[in-house]
Amino acid sequence: MSLTPRLRQILQVMLQEGEVLPVKELASRIGVSKRTVQRELEHITSSLNPYHLTFETKTGSGVWLSGSAEDKSRLLQELQGMDSYDVGNREERRKRLILEILKEKGLKKLFYYASQFQVSEATISSDLEAIEGWLREYQLIVTRKPGSGIEVNGTEKCYRRAIRAFIEENIDTHILQEFYGVKADTLEGNAVFGSVGQILRDDILKRVVNCLSGMKDERVRYLTESSYLGLVLHISIAMSRILKGEIMEQKDNWSSDLQRDDDYCLAEEIVERLQEEFKTEIPDIETAYICLHLKGAKHQGIKWNGQKTIEMERKELLDLINEMINAYDREYAFAIKQDDEFIQGLLAHLQPTFVRLAYDMKISNPVLEEIKQSYPEIFEKSRCAAVVLEQWLGKPIPETEVGFLAIHFGAAQVRLERKQEHIRQVSVGVVCASGIGISRLMLSKLERIFRESIQMEAYGQNDITPYVASKVDFFISSIPLRSLEMDVIQVNPLLNSEDIEKIRQKILYYERMPSKQQRETGFTAELEQINILAMQIKTILRYMEVFRVSNDISFEELIVAISEKMSPYRDRQVMIQEDLEKREKLGSQIFAEFGFALLHTRTKGVVRPTFSVCLAKEQEAFYDPYFKGISLVLIMLIPVDANIQVNSEIFGSISSALIEDYQFLDIMGKGDQQKIRELLSKHLKKFFNQYLSKIQ
Repeated sequence: MSLTPRLRQILQVMLQEGEVLPVKELASRIGVSKRTVQRELEHITSSLNPYHLTFETKTGSGVWLSGSAEDKSRLLQELQGMDSYDVGNREERRKRLILEILKEKGLKKLFYYASQFQVSEATISSDLEAIEGWLREYQLIVTRKPGSGIEVNGTEKCYRRAIRAFIEENIDTHILQEFYGVKADTLEGNAVFGSVGQILRDDILKRVVNCLSGMKDERVRYLTESSYLGLVLHISIAMSRILKGEIMEQKDNWSSDLQRDDDYCLAEEIVERLQEEFKTEIPDIETAYICLHLKGAKHQGIKWNGQKTIEMERKELLDLINEMINAYDREYAFAIKQDDEFIQGLLAHLQPTFVRLAYDMKISNPVLEEIKQSYPEIFEKSRCAAVVLEQWLGKPIPETEVGFLAIHFGAAQVRLERKQEHIRQVSVGVVCASGIGISRLMLSKLERIFRESIQMEAYGQNDITPYVASKVDFFISSIPLRSLEMDVIQVNPLLNSEDIEKIRQKILYYERMPSKQQRETGFTAELEQINILAMQIKTILRYMEVFRVSNDISFEELIVAISEKMSPYRDRQVMIQEDLEKREKLGSQIFAEFGFALLHTRTKGVVRPTFSVCLAKEQEAFYDPYFKGISLVLIMLIPVDANIQVNSEIFGSISSALIEDYQFLDIMGKGDQQKIRELLSKHLKKFFNQYLSKIQ
């Protein structure tokens, strides 16, 4: 159907409205003049004939479409599936012009582009002047040849850098939500990748998606939406030019460096599929470009298999991340290093970052200015982390990359602040007439759903005294309760999904509030918190011990020995082993430069905070190379209970002292249990006094 973009807009409004519309109102809805609408409507009749619809107009009333509901629906669906390009949108038109130039290299007349975008040659000439600066950033030079047209000159490498930059800047992930992962045979007739996809104007993009959708390799399957779209568009544009014979074979040093890389093998597999699909020979240089794109892509997750990534192995990356965390915020470094989500996310982010920086590949960051304005402190601290990265790579780190680091560090900081929120158990009363029947059934179901979040008691209607009401946060009742002084949720005795959601929201509200007793007196709450801190410190000092193991013990055997020392119960020993191994896999806690290992984790395998010192029997280094010549292992185990935050702060202060006070390691390395306890007592007393000063 041949319709101007503006007429498509007019028809969509008329079909969606479904009634008589004054021309003035129609013009207002579209954002043009009344005269423009009248001019477009002059040519509407012939376009409607295939749909058995008639354009109707009545002076003084307005315009409308007449015909069956089925025919109107069919036309509306087609219009919605068409490209929504507006000829009057200068910014969008210029972006399209850039893509048109990038996808079709060679000499073109101004008339060619003018007809493509339905504007005058003078307008296209003005657009070319406007986009020259962008093209020049990638060493692509616009040359005008009088009588012949215009030509864009630059190396293939420059073209590819420009293509990638354009894709990064213009990907619309909202459109992608609907189409990401959809197989090629379902894409027919849809504006698959938004207006950018429509510019390709052929089936190349669909066929590329078909090639990629059949691949089982996780490096393709687990690409993020934007990286997947970027790969599809990059290959589609390249194939469009290859089929026209525009790409010349080029030998670059960087492309030969990639040929022994695993991602290069994947790129070769993609190229084989493309050659089979398009029945054409694809030059070797294209394999290198696809490989480079894969390396710079982001993935939804990360799996380590011991292979190198830009000459950095897993251990090196984790060391780098530790240094970056220290540079970001030394005070909270210990806590941030415990954030598994942050570590995994930054690991996944750094791999493509190395590729971009190594090959001078630019990336856009649409939220950079917002980050700098809204979170200036996080951004500046991320600059410090970026300096560490810059020193490791020997490459300057642009602000766009600092912005992405700020997103990761900022998210970790938010999670840390949430953990520091005091989340308590909520006291809930479950009420029925007697307190025996229905309330017990409801209590049993709620315990299964909310587990440790709530503490519940069943009550009969006559059991609710002023004392009971004073200690319960809210009541759940299957019968009406008249007291206006209590917070009551009346529910169906069978607790339907709506009831459960009401209860969940109420728990979320109360768990962040002080209990009723705490609200009555802030001083009492402070005393309680001080008492908890004192009890945890007392427990650590009381149960602290020193033990020795054989010098030829392996790391795995050491984990087992620690678990057996910390608990007599087999099930808890297994929990301790699994949690310590999981933490070590995330990032080794053997600090050879300081001469000790710090094995720490949160675990359900212990019921109290535990600090222990483990030494080699022969007072010399462990033989296993994994220990890197150390002879001292410190163990910190935090139970998963209501005091997890307090215990984390205590152990965090001990960890800081290990690095800041050399006396700590010296005394612990000698293994004198009494002296270690005295030193630990001295430090924890200082920590306790600092805590008291904060709440005064």
